[in-house]
Amino acid sequence: MKRQEATDSLPVKPITVLLAEDHANFRKSLKLLIESDGDIEVVGEAKNGREAIRLAMSLHPQVIVMDIAMPLLNGLEATRQILKTSPAIRVLILSAHPDPEYIQQAMMCGASGYLIKQSSTQVLAQAVREVLKGNSFFCAPIAKPLRDHCRKLFAKGELLKEKVASLALCAGTLALS
Repeated sequence: MKRQEATDSLPVKPITVLLAEDHANFRKSLKLLIESDGDIEVVGEAKNGREAIRLAMSLHPQVIVMDIAMPLLNGLEATRQILKTSPAIRVLILSAHPDPEYIQQAMMCGASGYLIKQSSTQVLAQAVREVLKGNSFFCAPIAKPLRDHCRKLFAKGELLKEKVASLALCAGTLALS
């Protein structure tokens, strides 16, 4: 019993997150909201894709919450470059665009999940925790159509004919929120 008590009293290391978002006010709001859960710590903030790459290499966050539309280098290309050199980092796309083409491109670049900016902060914190575990995470407005598309491909026997991105999307854990 003493061993369990000793384990319970150990401080839990927070999940380290880098926020990559070009809108400063939105980025600051995200930071306040995501850190309010207590188990997530924002260790850096990037205002463009190049800065996201630089901070990812120096700070080594566990998860990056990445906007797609950023100056100097978009979030998709920044994701690809970061994961090329640091594959253990998990990237969660947070975008205003629920366009299936963006989602497919994000998955092809190696992102672990995709949320639209209208998602609640509880969903964002949940998504950070899930991708850190190695799961994929998609907010409900994206997950349901994605799941339905994968089911349709399986039913038709066409899944193997689809692009690699479709297979990656169907293989991940689709978390509905």
